[in-house]
Parts: sequence; structure tokens; C-alpha cells
Amino acid sequence: MSVKYVVCVLICMIFSCVIAPVVLCVCKKLKASQSILGYVDKHASKEGTPTMGGFIFLLALLLAGCFLFEKDQFLAWFVILITFSYALLGFLDDFIKIKHRHNAGLKPYQKIVGQVGIALAVSMYLYFSGRTTLTFFAWQFDIGFWIIPLSILVMVATTNSVNLTDGLDGLAGGVSFVCLLCFGILLSFSTLLEVNNLAMLCFGMCGGLLGFLAFNSYPAKIFMGDTGSLALGGFVGMIALASGQVLLLPIVGIMFVASAVSDIIQVLHYKRTKKRVFLMAPLHHHFEKKGVNENKIVVVYILITTAVCLAVLAGYLAVEI
Repeated sequence: MSVKYVVCVLICMIFSCVIAPVVLCVCKKLKASQSILGYVDKHASKEGTPTMGGFIFLLALLLAGCFLFEKDQFLAWFVILITFSYALLGFLDDFIKIKHRHNAGLKPYQKIVGQVGIALAVSMYLYFSGRTTLTFFAWQFDIGFWIIPLSILVMVATTNSVNLTDGLDGLAGGVSFVCLLCFGILLSFSTLLEVNNLAMLCFGMCGGLLGFLAFNSYPAKIFMGDTGSLALGGFVGMIALASGQVLLLPIVGIMFVASAVSDIIQVLHYKRTKKRVFLMAPLHHHFEKKGVNENKIVVVYILITTAVCLAVLAGYLAVEI
């Protein structure tokens, strides 16, 4: 792996560490604080923690784009555009929550309409630019028109899965860091400059997340908010789609899948039987209700993700060799 990627991580990490106190100070002055759901009783002490900290790693991502890209930059800048589009949607949600001092932001249908609208733009770009080939280790599949519904499904599912995972200090950021580090390493082996730029984005986001996690790990001084979680989910989904590695996404993002699936199971089962499968969904809250320490849950989620990503990287290297 080239030294430039290591430099990218370090620059973005230092940058995010420098701007994090500024973002934290601004959020405090604007009273941009998090309202905690009443039924998450263990999180009552977190009431009033500043939110919208996602701007920390988003600005680091922008820094990577402005100074570290090579030629053939259009695809990478399109990824950034989509990421900030989801950030804007999340910002509107956070803004409404802060303004009205409750945890209900945008209505569910408004969020879905926004997510699908942005995802539709992604699918149209991929289809008309001919980016319809999916790669899975040594195998490649050209799915043609089906890239459109697949892209919409992936973008909506990923943004919501990351959003659901953002429930404990350092959880979404830590899991995303490992996933994106895995994608970054895979993409860094490409001989295509536009794919190398996607790798640069992955490493830039990793650096930004490291700086953010310094302030978001337990006990969190700032939350990423929907501004950060929707943007992060959009970024992960876009990297997978733009690189053609989307079939790896549910594998390296196994803990995002666990969050989403546990929530779906809970809702469907409760509507049918009025009984719950889990003490609380998503899954990490179930473990909290069982008395598992918050830090332990976060560490286990990250370790599982790391183990899966190492297996994927080992499989990729085995195929290449």
C-alpha cells in the first residue's frame, strides 16, 4: 500500500482533531444538543450532549478531496456530492429536533423520500455511465439495468443501517472505520486512478473518524447526529457501488446488517403478535437491557467487524496470488 494513503490518514486525523474542539464549541453555543428517547433509560445522563459532530469527519473528507486526489477525479467528487446530500438530509432532521427540543425530527416518509431521491440520482449516474459491473473476488457480473433498483436498495438500506447502529458512544464510528479501512486497502491495489481516488476517500474518512472518535468514544463529548450517520451511511454505500464491490458490503458491514435485521424482526413480530423478540431493538440496545456494559458491546462489534474484514482481505489476496 502506497505511503500516500498513510499520509492521507494522518493528515485527516490531525485535521479532525484540530477542528473537533471548534465544532464542539460552536454546537454548545448554538445549544445544538441531543434529546434522549425516554425509553432508553440508561442514556438519561447523555441528555444535552452536543450533536451534529458529523461535520468533523465530513470536513476531513473534503480536505482529502481538495488536496490529495490524482487525475480522473469526477467519480470521487460525485461520491463526495452524494455524501453531503445525505448530510444535508440528516442536518434538516437534526435541526428540527434541536429547534423543537424533542427526538422527532423529519417524519419517516420525509426521510425515505429524501433517501430514495438521492439514491435515484446515484442509480441513474451508474447506469448511464456504464458502471453496471459488480465484482466479487475473481468473479465479475454485468447486471445492466438492474443496477438501478440495486443501487436504490443499497443506498437506502445502508444509510438506515448505519443510522440504526448509531446508538452507543463510538459504535457507528468504530464499525465504519474498520469497514472503510478494508475497502480502502482493497481499492488501493487497483491500477485505475479513479479507483485510487476512491481509496483515498476511504482513508481520508478513516482519518476523520479517528479524530471524531477521540471525542465520541465513551463518555461521548459530542454525537455525530443524523448529519453524520446518514452521511456516513451514504458514503459507505457509494464507495461500494462506485467501486463495483457492493457484494462485499453486507459481509464487511455485518454489524450494520445485524442492526437493521434485528430492528425489522422486532417491528414485524410485534405487529403480528404484540410480543417482542428482543428486549429492545436494534440489537445493541438488547444487550444493554441484558446488562452488558456499553463499552464491551462497542468493542465486540468492532472486533467482529475486524475479523470479518481480515477474512475478506485474506480471501482477496489468496485469489490475487
